[in-house]
Amino acid sequence: MKSGIVTITLAVGLACSLWLLFVRAGTFHLPSNQQGYEPAQPIAYSHRLHAGELQIACQYCHFAAETSRHAGIPPANVCMNCHRLVTSTLGALRAEDEAATRENRKARQVISTELRKLYDALALDAKMQRDPQREPRPIAWTKIHNLPDFVYFDHRAHVNAGVICQTCHGPVETMQRVQQVPDLSMGWCVNCHRDATRTGIGGKPVQASTDCSTCHY
Repeated sequence: MKSGIVTITLAVGLACSLWLLFVRAGTFHLPSNQQGYEPAQPIAYSHRLHAGELQIACQYCHFAAETSRHAGIPPANVCMNCHRLVTSTLGALRAEDEAATRENRKARQVISTELRKLYDALALDAKMQRDPQREPRPIAWTKIHNLPDFVYFDHRAHVNAGVICQTCHGPVETMQRVQQVPDLSMGWCVNCHRDATRTGIGGKPVQASTDCSTCHY
């Protein structure tokens, strides 16, 4: 009887251990693999809203991708092209307009919490003018896609060849908070180059190099 209980206990313990090992294995990453990395940013910028619902093209903000090795983080003045006028969500603006109409007064300025952070960083006053009493400060965005220092990657070569942003960055137009989707390992890059050479990109034939010196020189 006792031996049966011990056997059952050991079997249950082994099953639980194997299950925990399986769960942990699913989250195991090799060194430098940041797949799934999804840091909070200083301003909660939604790609799902801007790139998805509003269908703003990636290169409207990341305009350097065509002409530079780095796509770059958009300068705040790009944000201000729209947000000099759009200061909050449509729902909040409509609610204030309706309240002003009911109360027979002029609508007040409504600024969302996240856009207030943008205006504060630019040292803007209520009239969206530079406040001479304050100093602008850079927004400390957290970089998500990081390659080792010994790897050379050039955005312009890929963008001008017709590689869409989602190939390396995943479906950013669906992301409320951006995260790293592919593991960006050497094997992943090499396989992508092989597939591109075999099938082309956007119907165009390409010769994507798999020579080591292309990315490591």
